[in-house]
Amino acid sequence: MAVIAVLIGERFEDSEYTEPVKAFRAAGHEVVHLGLKAGSTVTGKREGTKVRIERGVADAVPDDYDALLIPGGYSPDHLRAYDAPVRFVRIFVESKKPVFAICHGPQLLITAQVIEGRRVTGWRSIVQDIKNARADYVDAEVVVDGNLVTSRRPSDLPAFIDASLKKIGVMIKQSA
Repeated sequence: MAVIAVLIGERFEDSEYTEPVKAFRAAGHEVVHLGLKAGSTVTGKREGTKVRIERGVADAVPDDYDALLIPGGYSPDHLRAYDAPVRFVRIFVESKKPVFAICHGPQLLITAQVIEGRRVTGWRSIVQDIKNARADYVDAEVVVDGNLVTSRRPSDLPAFIDASLKKIGVMIKQSA
């Protein structure tokens, strides 16, 4: 099965983390939490979900993971202020492995400068940022463009999770 990195920081959108992770684990995939500092705990903004960071993103190697999840909330905006998360995201997207970003998650993709010419969706307050990054903004519950899977908001989670699991399934079949 796949090893999925979750890049997460303070004040993430709880459901955009908990629901995909629950689905990934139920499908037999392993989840590894990456953040700014290994051993620290980050907290969700609405429900106070606690997540322990297993590995500092500065020490993480994209080759060790099969897919990347970027939950929304304030987490992506916070993380994009640091070089290590931005570098990790850039390398991961360029590797062509699956990247799942929901709500404000595309903020990390924007800062990593990896969405020019790509079809992307995200939360309404970052639509202009997506366009300014020269991506094609699509107002849809889920947008799949190559290795990128993006969604707008928590109500899009069923479609986002379904598309993400399908993308992992395709990746596993191709590597078999």
